[in-house]
Amino acid sequence: MSLLPVFLKLEGRPALLVGAGTVALEKIGSLLKTGARLRVVAPKARAEIQELAAEGKLEWLRRAFEPDDLDGNFIVIAATDVPERNAAVYREAVARGIPCNSVDDIPNCDFFFGSVVSRGDLQIAISTAGESPAVAQRLRREIDEQLPRDLGPWLAKLGELRREVLATHPRGEERRLLLHELASRQICDSALCATKQLARTGREAARAVAGSVYLVGAGPGDPDLLTVKAVRLIESADVILHDDLVPQAILELATRSAEVVNVGKRCGAKTITQEEINALMVEHARAGRSVVRLKSGDPLLFGRAAEELAALAEADVPFEIVPGVSAAFAAAAAVGCSLTDRDWASNVIFSTGHHAQSHNRAALPALEDATRVVYMPGRDLTLLAAEWMAEGLPADLPCAVVSRAAQPGQQAVHTTLGALGEIEPAAPPSLLIAGWAVRERASAGELLVDAGALAD
Repeated sequence: MSLLPVFLKLEGRPALLVGAGTVALEKIGSLLKTGARLRVVAPKARAEIQELAAEGKLEWLRRAFEPDDLDGNFIVIAATDVPERNAAVYREAVARGIPCNSVDDIPNCDFFFGSVVSRGDLQIAISTAGESPAVAQRLRREIDEQLPRDLGPWLAKLGELRREVLATHPRGEERRLLLHELASRQICDSALCATKQLARTGREAARAVAGSVYLVGAGPGDPDLLTVKAVRLIESADVILHDDLVPQAILELATRSAEVVNVGKRCGAKTITQEEINALMVEHARAGRSVVRLKSGDPLLFGRAAEELAALAEADVPFEIVPGVSAAFAAAAAVGCSLTDRDWASNVIFSTGHHAQSHNRAALPALEDATRVVYMPGRDLTLLAAEWMAEGLPADLPCAVVSRAAQPGQQAVHTTLGALGEIEPAAPPSLLIAGWAVRERASAGELLVDAGALAD
């Protein structure tokens, strides 16, 4: 027997149920969920069915079945305790061209009730054509255990996006592929959700282009701080060449088919040279692959972007720069201070630990109204503090060392320039912020860590 699996729209349509016992009660639950206008015919009814009738959820005709009861119904279910009576209802329904299910009576059924797994509007119905309802129920339990519980809300959001795509994108292969891509993605509540942006702009605007290289800022490490464009490119790139500090949570945005390569270095230990990184970008792009060069923070701050851009330009490879949230901003947010302040900090100086110590003091005056941000300051800050004080910066200049800004395990230690060399080395990656703007946050109620106490 070959069956056509279909899902019927019964809302507002008349349905007849003959019988009001235990078997009938099981069917009533399924029928009422559909919004059908249900009428039950039976001389007696279980208390639960009588209560549903009293609540107006169904109509109960308290008498024996009559053939005329079938007229005008969309479907019929025969669920009495007498098989012969069910068979008689089926024959009368067939004579009127009305589909009928005679419960547990395969020859007298036009359709079967499946064993259903539901997640909102998602329904998975299993049928054995009546051969073994127990098997169908076992499979239902197994499938139910494997399906995510939030599948229903996700499907509702996907439905909204699908209707938006159908209304705004022309019919064709591109729209079909877009709908399939949306069906494989997560959908967040944010208006900046990358999946929502994809639905509005289409696949071409959202995907990395083959043969091109994108220098993308991965931000300080929190995936929520990625730009929408960065997420789109990471999700669609063929190749990801990433710094060592880019966390796994961000790399997991890449597709399973993408080639993900760590081209970073950590604590001075090089696994690949800059020239080799440049060659990899050019090689993959010339092979027709889309390449994302994923850099920690912002790609244009201490990421050797100038060398990579020069190499791409020389090789005549198309490229695009996608800014990211710098670790400096994440560190400032971690200690709750502004890098600039109307009264205390009208300048901001960015440097790295290698260049923070001024070898030419005339070129870098001791600006007290500047907030100094030092990337990768190193583990021993004694020499840096001595150099800055020799330039004229005061020993009581507020400082904050932030470790793993905007990532799990984030830590911030407040101290002063004079005590900077006494604090315990911070776990990498770390960043130093020094300036009077840091003091402003401390006076607002931030608990400061006594560097002397740490040294003891």
